[in-house]
Amino acid sequence: MLNKIHALWNPECYHGWGRTKRFFEGWYYKLVSHNQRQALAIIPGIAMDENGQKQAFIQVLDGKNLKGAYHKFEANKFQPTPKKHALKIQNNFFSENKLVLDLPNIKGELFFENLTPWSNSFFSPGIMGPFSFIPFMECYHGVLSMNHSVKGKLYLNGESLSFNKGKGYMEKDWGHSFPEGYIWMQSNHFSQNEISIKASVAKIPFLKSAFIGHIAGLLFNDQLIEFTTYNRTKLTSCKVTQKNVKIEMENSTYILKINAQREKTTSLAAPISGFMSGRIEESMNSKIHIHLLDKKTNKTLLNDTGSSAAIEVAGDYKLLLK
Repeated sequence: MLNKIHALWNPECYHGWGRTKRFFEGWYYKLVSHNQRQALAIIPGIAMDENGQKQAFIQVLDGKNLKGAYHKFEANKFQPTPKKHALKIQNNFFSENKLVLDLPNIKGELFFENLTPWSNSFFSPGIMGPFSFIPFMECYHGVLSMNHSVKGKLYLNGESLSFNKGKGYMEKDWGHSFPEGYIWMQSNHFSQNEISIKASVAKIPFLKSAFIGHIAGLLFNDQLIEFTTYNRTKLTSCKVTQKNVKIEMENSTYILKINAQREKTTSLAAPISGFMSGRIEESMNSKIHIHLLDKKTNKTLLNDTGSSAAIEVAGDYKLLLK
């Protein structure tokens, strides 16, 4: 119980203590090399179906070569550490500052520095804000770092890949299922090194109804500008075509306009009622154009395009359009 309470205010930690069925938890490590020729997503996690059948897993997405791999492990190989993010899956290790891979086709060690987590307070512990305290949500979300530096080397199919001076992004999800329909995107490769964007729109079941929830964070000028449902941000527009995703959000101070260019995708496993039986499609070679306006002065504060962007448009996304 103490481990679960601690995790409530520390989203990076494991939340599944005492859970035996209909539960999943996964961490998402996005890794992009300095020259952007390599872009990988590494996703370790645990899955438990409605009957209590369990498995640990590590997914590897090679975003530039459009290849994905799902590595399955016995559930007892999943070994989280209480009260901090330090996770072992067999000979693989994952934490906020380090990643060690020992898989058939990918091996190596990476280190992360200068992490920039989402804001955290007693009444708003992370990106979920006050929704963190609601016990029956379908899916919970955490952003562990909007932007950080990467160093180290991986060997993919025998080829040496240097990630020195590379960049990373880190987030996680836990609960029992991904939303029925959602849009998610992220990039931290803009003209200025510290800029990072993360945005999502999803259908959120709540009690016996549902609502369209939205979250965006823009790291800019050493400030994380938050656009969220719970801070009264309005989703003024959401449009999806085969080539683009366009989203506009407005809070009390800023207007954020996003135009994401969709590219070819790779298939990943996704949770349904705790087990990894669903499929989603993710691109890691897209572009995201962002336009930030100051409402008071009507002045453009940022007008830039991010590359090596990850984008998912999943499920019945038409529920989100406006």
